[in-house]
Amino acid sequence: MNADEAQLKSEPAHFDLIVIGGGSGGLAGAFRAAEYGARVALLEPHLLGGTCVNVGCVPKKAMWLAADIAGKLRMAQSLGFAIDSPPNKPCELDWPTFIVHRQRYIANIHDSYRRRLDAAGIVVQPMRAHLIDANTIECENGVRLRAQRLLIATGGHAVKPSIPGAELGETSDDFFNWCAAPKRVAIVGAGYIAVELAGVLQALGSRVEVFARGQRFLQGFDEELTRQLADDYTQSGVHLHFGHAIAALEADGARVRLRAIDGSLSDAFDKVLFATGRRPNTANIGLERVGLALDPNGHILVDELHATNVAGVNAIGDVTTDLPLTPVAIAAARRLMDRVYGQREGRLDPNDIPTVVFSHPPIGKVGLTQDEARARHGDNLHIYRAGFRPMLYALAESPQRSLFKLICVGEERRVVGIHLLGDAADEMLQGFAVALKRGITLDDLRDTVAIHPTSAEEVVLMR
Repeated sequence: MNADEAQLKSEPAHFDLIVIGGGSGGLAGAFRAAEYGARVALLEPHLLGGTCVNVGCVPKKAMWLAADIAGKLRMAQSLGFAIDSPPNKPCELDWPTFIVHRQRYIANIHDSYRRRLDAAGIVVQPMRAHLIDANTIECENGVRLRAQRLLIATGGHAVKPSIPGAELGETSDDFFNWCAAPKRVAIVGAGYIAVELAGVLQALGSRVEVFARGQRFLQGFDEELTRQLADDYTQSGVHLHFGHAIAALEADGARVRLRAIDGSLSDAFDKVLFATGRRPNTANIGLERVGLALDPNGHILVDELHATNVAGVNAIGDVTTDLPLTPVAIAAARRLMDRVYGQREGRLDPNDIPTVVFSHPPIGKVGLTQDEARARHGDNLHIYRAGFRPMLYALAESPQRSLFKLICVGEERRVVGIHLLGDAADEMLQGFAVALKRGITLDDLRDTVAIHPTSAEEVVLMR
């Protein structure tokens, strides 16, 4: 131990804000506080950017783009382009080469964060933190830091179900270490991660089967659209097993079989990937020592201002009960720092948050589903739909279809839900989300001249 460390242990360094967790939300809070002149320390024992940058949004979207290109190449072949691949077969991806490009992109993000942290004067400690009290944390090297305010942004982690043989399966974190598409893959789950990775792997050459306890994809999304997505996946070759709860995994040589609760045994798979949920990173960081209130699943309970039950301690992101979306964590952190250090009003509005699942094709929503709208507004609903094949798929004689849906209420037909399934739905939805949040009506959409020929025009042409 050198003299500086000894002094820090006896006399903790003082800051205005200590951020525990260097994911998207923690970084956003640290940067915004520093902009207001706050003295900030940030602790992150792993890679900067957290789940999103390293084993989530960013590498997932990179793999989705690779899969999308593979699909476009297959269609190009059917439209007359000379593609050196057998007809109707996936164009083979050189995974190691692509991974080099993917990881280079991520490394550039890490470098950008480090430059910005240095420029902002934020003290970064690459280690775990343990809360001593509401103003003091202890680093794993024994150094203590104090601050007027703590921000907990430790995120969450993927979990496997508690079933026999679970160790034979992998999670989405493991997926990003794969260097080739396995020949046969079983995906357990029906949420965001299951749907996205099923589409990616099928497009990149795996034979994919999805096993889900429930009867549909993506609870919380419009059921009509999820049925169309399931049909699109079936058409692309993904085998879907709904109402199929898994009781155990069993080894079969180097491969794995899935035992259902009814005793039936699946075929053997090269990989089994669990997409069965995530848990907050709240264990072993001293929360119980300061009396922070948690829900039964371990999430930190916060109010609408992201304050915990302990004065001076805030929490944002996946470690709370907020929607587990990166932009939600970023928005919550920035608004919190605007209030604390910028004396500006504002809070995260939990309503009408747009979200997209990068399936093939993408599915997105903003506002209420049909069932939610009926529960809130009764039968005073007006539902509009547009089902169609996008031009490229029609030209290539592909069966994939898009489905757009508007949920309107009242005599003025105010739009309270926009649901899109189809190519470029992810890019379309952002602008329509702004319009919905501003209170548009069906007439406002119809008064907007369409851009033709596009899929987006279907939103303003619905009748």
